[in-house]
Amino acid sequence: MALDIAIRGGRVHDGTGADPVEADVGVRDGRVVEVGRVDAAATREIDARGLVVAPGFIDIHSHSDYTLLVDARAASAIAQGVTLEVVGNCGFGCAPLGGRALAASAIYGFDGSVKLAWNSVGGYLEALERARPAVNVLALVPNGQLRLATMGLVERPATPAELDAMRGMLRDGLAEGAFGFSTGLEYPAERGAGEEELTALVAEAARAGGLYATHTRSRDAGAVEAIEEAIRTAGRAGARLQISHLLPRKTDEGELERGIGLVDDARARGTDLRFDMHTRLFGTTYLDTILPPWASAGGPEGLRRMLDDPDARARARGFTSVVAGGGWDRVFLLDTPVAPALARRSLGEAARELGRDPHDLAFDVLRDAIGAPARPMVMIRAYTPEQQEQVFAHPGCMPGSDATTLAPDGPLAGAVFHGAYSWAAWFFRFMVRERRALGEAEAIHRLTGLPARVLGLADRGVLRLGARADIAVFDADDFGERATTFEPNLFAAGMRHVVVNGALAFADGALTGARAGEVLRRRLPPRF
Repeated sequence: MALDIAIRGGRVHDGTGADPVEADVGVRDGRVVEVGRVDAAATREIDARGLVVAPGFIDIHSHSDYTLLVDARAASAIAQGVTLEVVGNCGFGCAPLGGRALAASAIYGFDGSVKLAWNSVGGYLEALERARPAVNVLALVPNGQLRLATMGLVERPATPAELDAMRGMLRDGLAEGAFGFSTGLEYPAERGAGEEELTALVAEAARAGGLYATHTRSRDAGAVEAIEEAIRTAGRAGARLQISHLLPRKTDEGELERGIGLVDDARARGTDLRFDMHTRLFGTTYLDTILPPWASAGGPEGLRRMLDDPDARARARGFTSVVAGGGWDRVFLLDTPVAPALARRSLGEAARELGRDPHDLAFDVLRDAIGAPARPMVMIRAYTPEQQEQVFAHPGCMPGSDATTLAPDGPLAGAVFHGAYSWAAWFFRFMVRERRALGEAEAIHRLTGLPARVLGLADRGVLRLGARADIAVFDADDFGERATTFEPNLFAAGMRHVVVNGALAFADGALTGARAGEVLRRRLPPRF
């Protein structure tokens, strides 16, 4: 029987970290049906001599929940070999939903172009299926949306009744196909969540066999204590743990060493623990995360009144946020029509030049942005290449985009999210070719087989008989990012072909328009 695709003569990596072999790969009906010498003819022949043939890359930490609905082509991901995205990270995500206005504040990339026409995780996954994404997608249940739907934007622990309601929504989301539960404890919606509350929710995820992924309570001062809390919470709940972007934002290398030591100790005790890290030297988030929860309680008009009130501003400056926790000199405003003169500049430096308080300068930007189509974003310079090398070299580390999928044309043409076009390409170029800290096989394992194992996906992240045909074919000597800090929307170099569920989504270095991705649902074991 003829094959759909034959990939011939490549250096084939199976995703396990084993040494590659020179072989052919045959694809039929969305699966890998031959590995070795393939004699059968194929509808599409791919000459892979001199190229790497690997499982498609898995983005273990994506924020593409909404942008995949706006533009399902996932061009920025496909063009660098990404075939699966994990959404719902950091407590942000598209379901479950309560009040739409509050819910939108916990959805990256939300612009209102796609209406939030569902309530449940199941409804969201059905909306994704109707969008027909080019990549495979699976979701976590985000704690930020649980709290917003149940409590609104308040900074306090949940009452017993509120916790019961959140546990019920989490159970429903897991039953509807979510793969686990995520928190974003630095962000306003979740700052009031106490450890007992978190343990109860994580235990719900653990009972369903789900993963617990956490953006910890602090990544500046107190970062080590926050890692301790994550390990303690997961241990008490009996959950598998993934710590999001482990590297503290502080420049004190001792913090990193202590954090990694905690991870190593926990793993040595048998804790099922991995962590992810993004590939930027900085973090990115919305500028409005400097606002305490009470500042946004009155909606846009209430926020305008608050920002026009000097006394309210003075009170808000006392709020320690994910943005300003390490000082304003390392906070850079990204391109925004709201404040073009401040874009790409340190808000600390700009404030000194203007004789202003940096907090007040940021408040001015937020006041001017009320009603604007896009929320201003900032980057927070935090890491060194040496620190990134140390983290990525750790056997428990998986790279992730920490970004949204984008495209240079269409409805997302004007959108920017650093890492979207570059994360996998950067990781391979930096760790394999530049730093030589990982071999080719191990780097591919971190992008494929390891995240697949963490997610419990037996037939993805690997190239073997019967596996789903998610495949990346690339030039290992050329694969790397072209994006830069202030020109982030440039496609990666070196990727030649990408197959998603047996369909060519990227061929001869160009997008084909194929959208063969699947929305994956985790099936719970039966209860007796």
